[in-house]
Amino acid sequence: MNFNHSAIESLRERSIVTLKKNWREGFTVPSANLYPFQWLWDSGFVSMGWSLIDKYKARLELETLFGAQWENGMIPHIIFHNDSPEKQYFPDAKFHGSEASDLSPKHVKTTGMTQPPVLGFVLEFLFENEIDKQKYLDFYRSAVKSVFRFHQYLYQNRDPKNEGLVYIRHNWESGTDNCAVWDSVWARYSAPTYDFVRKDTLHVDQSQRPTKKDYNYYMNLIELSRNCGYDEQKMYEILPFLIQDPLFNSILAKSNQCLSRLSNALDLPELSVQFDEWYAKTAHGINTKLFDDVLGQYTYFDLKNNVQISEPTAMGFAPLFAGIASEERANKMAELILSKHFLGENLDGYLCPSLGYSSSAFDPVRYWRGPIWPHINWLLAIGFKQYGFLEIAEKLRNDIIELSVKKGFYEYFSPIKSEEFKIGYGGEDFSWTAAILLLIME
Repeated sequence: MNFNHSAIESLRERSIVTLKKNWREGFTVPSANLYPFQWLWDSGFVSMGWSLIDKYKARLELETLFGAQWENGMIPHIIFHNDSPEKQYFPDAKFHGSEASDLSPKHVKTTGMTQPPVLGFVLEFLFENEIDKQKYLDFYRSAVKSVFRFHQYLYQNRDPKNEGLVYIRHNWESGTDNCAVWDSVWARYSAPTYDFVRKDTLHVDQSQRPTKKDYNYYMNLIELSRNCGYDEQKMYEILPFLIQDPLFNSILAKSNQCLSRLSNALDLPELSVQFDEWYAKTAHGINTKLFDDVLGQYTYFDLKNNVQISEPTAMGFAPLFAGIASEERANKMAELILSKHFLGENLDGYLCPSLGYSSSAFDPVRYWRGPIWPHINWLLAIGFKQYGFLEIAEKLRNDIIELSVKKGFYEYFSPIKSEEFKIGYGGEDFSWTAAILLLIME
């Protein structure tokens, strides 16, 4: 699909309007009705979008995140700013009960888990786009030190075997909430049935969201963690969900790489050395443990049950973004993404579905079980471009533009080209969709 200058300018203007609409006092909500608070990795991508149109808001977005950092260095996945009954969201701050930990912030409620550590590459992007870098050196030095503490927390608390691979202890920490990879984890134990009222399905059709059965597992992991007082050692011992995730670890590696360069630019050489060491360690761990030769991409490892979990996912291409795959493996992944597994039987689908068509769990509209996500396409486009696969990178970018033009500024989209899927899915007027479009069209 060709995009003329008028269409691109219209898309850019709508992106700006969307971000402004979702701006609150110091942060951006992902979607006004569906997600009324601040999410870690959403804010990271959104701040990059803001940096192209309002650098003050870009910095403030991150300052607000850092303001909720736990004493142990963890940056939480949700910050419940101005939590009140009219905010339609569950599980709410009370259910998460972050105050069960003495390490949680006292001035604001948060969750007791984190999300993919995107802030390293986000900070480098913001710094590179600053007009007057000298004026904001203090902000960037402070920010780098905050992210250093975050990464230090991950390596000290989430890498029990010293492999350079950190684990996630709740599926929400992956950012890919109902990914089919977790099905094998849920099959190994039974969660109690919780009596709760879903708030997400007041705004989005149930067919597009995780099931109520899924939520029983999600709630159980929170309850178990809360009962541990969010003590990392206790959670490691009792939680049934401990996963080494290729997306989470690739983002961590990429952020380490970017923070090393940024630390040198900010005259913080001792931090740069540590970021380099972490990058090499995580890159080695991903390459040693997570590649599946049969599948032809990187996959997941269930640390609790000591087993690899292989499903064809968009997230399995993420090590390309971190630049840690060999040329041979990159070629295998390029072949895989252009196959029927990711383009459909007729090789005419949009890229890149979050779950491959060949998976028995594939569903084109249910959250992370098939739909395309704009920020994942952006990551993968950078990755494939770095390895010289320019046409794949261009398709990943152009498909997001085409989907947004045709179907709206939604949270995610069906990968199937059919009149049956006339609009996007999930939250509408979505902040990271707007931000990613600004980045793609830059």
